[in-house]
Amino acid sequence: MSEEQRHTENDQKLSDAYERVLERIKDGAGELSIERLQHELDEAVEFERDVQEFTRDELSLLRVWVERDLREMRGYLAAGGESVANWLGIDFSQVSRRVADALLSIADRSQIEREQLEDDLEASRADYVAGEMAIPGRMSCTHCEAQVALDTLTRIEPCHQCGHRYFVRASLGR
Repeated sequence: MSEEQRHTENDQKLSDAYERVLERIKDGAGELSIERLQHELDEAVEFERDVQEFTRDELSLLRVWVERDLREMRGYLAAGGESVANWLGIDFSQVSRRVADALLSIADRSQIEREQLEDDLEASRADYVAGEMAIPGRMSCTHCEAQVALDTLTRIEPCHQCGHRYFVRASLGR
């Protein structure tokens, strides 16, 4: 197996795991407070460790990627954002049904007190970085503002225009 095939296979394995983690969080009981989300995320990642052969680094990255996306989505919605589709910057029909259902369920159950939300938002100001897995949507390079559309859950590549590695989510209005 070539290096490129191994890389593609590993990306697919991480993509599948990302979707399973979202599904497990979606199926978690009750309201998703910050503490409950952390607990659900820990359990979902632990489950992935038990059923798949991931390195510790891969599991840590998987947890960080899911937590980052959920934190940004909750912050966007809590700040008066219009919809999950607008936050993603794409037509929601492009997102797999499994991911769409999980995101909508989590968004509906995310009830966060104002003080906790402000603390959470401050901590979530991290950019997306080339090499991370991210859900579909539009990203904007922080260096040259070039737009890139992620059609599927995929690993972010460096900017095709300038080679820069840092991105922010680009909403439909940008």
